Formats: sequence, structure tokens, C-alpha cells
Amino acid sequence: MEIRNLRYFLAVAREENMSRAAELLHVTQPTLSKSLKSLEEELGKKLFTRHSFSIKLTDEGMLLRDRAEDLVLMADKIEQEFISLNDITGGDIYFGLAESYQICHLAKEIKKLKDSYPSFTYHITSGDTEQITEKLDKGLLDFGVICELPNKEKYDSITFPDTDRWGAVMLKSHPLAKKKSIKATDLIGHPLFCSEQSWNIEIPQWAGNQFSKLHLEGSFRLAYNASMFAKEGLGILLTFEHLINCSEESDLVFRPLTPKQETKLYLIWNKYQTFTPIAEKFLAQIRESF
Repeated sequence: MEIRNLRYFLAVAREENMSRAAELLHVTQPTLSKSLKSLEEELGKKLFTRHSFSIKLTDEGMLLRDRAEDLVLMADKIEQEFISLNDITGGDIYFGLAESYQICHLAKEIKKLKDSYPSFTYHITSGDTEQITEKLDKGLLDFGVICELPNKEKYDSITFPDTDRWGAVMLKSHPLAKKKSIKATDLIGHPLFCSEQSWNIEIPQWAGNQFSKLHLEGSFRLAYNASMFAKEGLGILLTFEHLINCSEESDLVFRPLTPKQETKLYLIWNKYQTFTPIAEKFLAQIRESF
């Protein structure tokens, strides 16, 4: 299976139009059609259904799209890594990051590396632990940042210098906003928003035997999106401090959880991973700083 054919396939899947895809790829439409036909013959499956003015993916086409995106990204990453082997002044590093104010520490280290090696390029993707470790396992990332104790059998890690404090974000007009801190019993009967990962791990640890009495109204991967629902008065968001604007100008307030609940952040990478020179320099720098 040729990577070029997969690139052509992804372009058509994205544009849903053969002529537009051919124009973007700078190839003729017959060349593009031949490539897609070759791919369908190779897989023995129909990948597209053709309509008057558009092309839609079949179920098999959707499956290939998901796999092809990873394969093409991996091919690009391998190419960049080999280019970087003889280039100690630059190269690419791929990061997958959890949401945390502590990402500021990582940003400072990237800035220091960028100052020393201006041609160094970094790529950032965001997600929870499941999303990040999946990409790390596939080799699509060099480093991940997660807020869950890493699997020591699979990953090496460095702990970030600070911790994230948990709290409740709600409207200033909410009755619980009058409290200086929030107990688990205070949240009983109130609709709650939280990430699915934290609802299954951190919140049960904090709430103890009161956890079964709490109601998850909705789960979010991104705290900012959840804060929009809290802003409409639809519920209370349980999240890290500093992620949501709770300044005097905001309609929202942050109240810390009691007893105090904190989470550590970890920089992780695959055990026995071979790094490019620039990634090695980054890791050495992080070890010294952290």
C-alpha cells in the first residue's frame, strides 16, 4: 500500500470532490481516479459512493480514513526524524498535552530550546490520558503530558514541579458561591460537569462514600467547553484551578474542594525509545530544570 495513494485518498475524503482534491494535490483528475481505483482493488472494498456533485465515504472508507491518517502522520514523522539525525540544530518534537496550568513550565522549556535552536519545530495536540497514550503507543508522539500516574512498565516519566488544585467552578449567583470551600456533601443534588477520566479516578478518591450520591450531568474532555455550560447555570464544573477565567470581571467563581484535592502532572515517553538529537536535548534540559 503506497503512502502516496493514502494521501490522495485522504484529500478526496476531506474535500468530498474529485476535481477540488486534484487541484489541491496538483495532479490531474484521471491520475487521482486511477490511484483511488488501485486502492479499492488492493483492499477489495468500495471506498466511495459517487453522487452528482460530491463523493461520500462508505463504511469501509471511513475505517480506512481513520487508519490512513495515522499511517500518513507516522510516515511524515519518520521522514522528519531521519532528516533530523544529522541536524543537531533543529528537527521536530511531537507533544500530546493534558489541560493544566503547569503546561507553562513546558512552554518555558520549549522557549529555551527554541532560543538555542531556532530551526527546531514543535507540534502540539491536546487530549486526556487515553487519547495521549494511544498516540504515544502508536509512535505518533515523542512525549506526552498526563495527569494520571503513568504505567511504569510502559513509560518512563518525569514529574512536574507543581501540583494542580481541584475546585468547583460555578456562577457567582449560585448559592454555593458564598462558601469559601466545597465539600462533597455540598454537591449532593446539584448537576455536575467533569472529565470522564477524573470522574472515574480523582473525584471518587476525594468524595469517598459520598460519591454515589453525586450526579454527573455531562462529561467534557475540555474544561473551557464545560465552563460555557456552567456559565449558563446548567451545573457546577469540577476542574483544576487556573483553567477557567474566574476573575472579578467573570461571571464564574472558583471554590477549592475540601479536603484539599491535588493532582500531579507527568511528562512521559515510551521505554527504550530512540530519540532524535533535538528530542534528546529537550529531555536533558527537562531533567535538569525539573
